[in-house]
Amino acid sequence: MLNDLKKGELIVFAAPSGAGKSSLIKEIISNNENIELSVSATTRSPREGETHGKDYFFITDNEFNDLKKKDAFIESADVHGHQYGTLKSFVEEKLENNISVVLDIDVQGFIQISNSIKEVISIFIIPPSLDELKKRLILRGLDADDVINRRMENAIKELKHAKYFDYIVLNDDFNRAFNDITSIIFDKNYEYNETYNKNILKDLLD
Repeated sequence: MLNDLKKGELIVFAAPSGAGKSSLIKEIISNNENIELSVSATTRSPREGETHGKDYFFITDNEFNDLKKKDAFIESADVHGHQYGTLKSFVEEKLENNISVVLDIDVQGFIQISNSIKEVISIFIIPPSLDELKKRLILRGLDADDVINRRMENAIKELKHAKYFDYIVLNDDFNRAFNDITSIIFDKNYEYNETYNKNILKDLLD
């Protein structure tokens, strides 16, 4: 069972879109050979350049539903008409081989995991301000204005759940955020300032 595994660690990251979560995860993984990003199963079709087993496990809706009935997922969600899920078998195999697994998920996925798995490190990445978050979304040039506005609405909803995570990390400076996350994962003597970080979160939401 996942709760009994003591070798690798399960590390959950969540953040509003544009907070810099993906870049931080990429940097953490590239600097540590014993940490890997989880490969999710999905019912959507592969995009150009994507490989089965590397980017995703591409399966049919029937296959996904069968796995769901067998309780084969740690967490699962419907996103834009497609199903996504984290396979228990994938995570268990990595942890048993002393490889820590990073899950890049949304708040709903975290709630599912926190209700079923005790041994997990959960980290929520927050931006310095909502204005800065919107600026980042605009500058990356991936979304139309209506999509950006919808992402901002979702960001506020997601930020309200940040207090339930073990750690809140402010990403106002990439290197500092990276060092904070590295300390959280590897330094057992790391002194996390919970009050300070929750006050930053409160200021974001006020």
